[in-house]
Amino acid sequence: MTKHQQQADSELHEDQLLNFLVNQLDEEVTLNLANNAEIDTEDIHEVLVGATADGTSISTLCNSSQDSPSANTILYHLRTKFEPERLERVANTLLRRDIVELLPEQVEVCADLHLRPYYGDEDDTENLYHSEAKRGTTAFHAYATLYARVKNKRYTLAVRRLEDGDTASSVLAEFFG
Repeated sequence: MTKHQQQADSELHEDQLLNFLVNQLDEEVTLNLANNAEIDTEDIHEVLVGATADGTSISTLCNSSQDSPSANTILYHLRTKFEPERLERVANTLLRRDIVELLPEQVEVCADLHLRPYYGDEDDTENLYHSEAKRGTTAFHAYATLYARVKNKRYTLAVRRLEDGDTASSVLAEFFG
């Protein structure tokens, strides 16, 4: 069979999933980049999706990939162009949009706290989460996740960025509200 005669298989391939997720982000999250920007919105979304899929940081992904823009460029645009609250709403809508219909009526629901150490300038920690010292810092990029567990698989239902003053009970109340 020649390349053009091959039929589509029923498997989902990594590049198809990457393209789907990047397209979803492009539709839901608009970024206003300058006309002379080094990168475009799709570049940013590809790095975000890639880092998430690899379970790694933006810096690690950009440093290990020859095709990626610089980590500093991506991080600059994330800090200056994204509205965290809007992004959180969009992400949670996308997470729940299709999965809720697929889950059984009763599921085990779990929540996790994730702390990613921040080693940058101490003057830039205003929107970060502060906790007892771990890995040489007290400032963290922190988020909580809510997920359903079905047959030992996790299905993320919501993500919430944490700031100082957030408590476990207030975050859980938001998740369940």
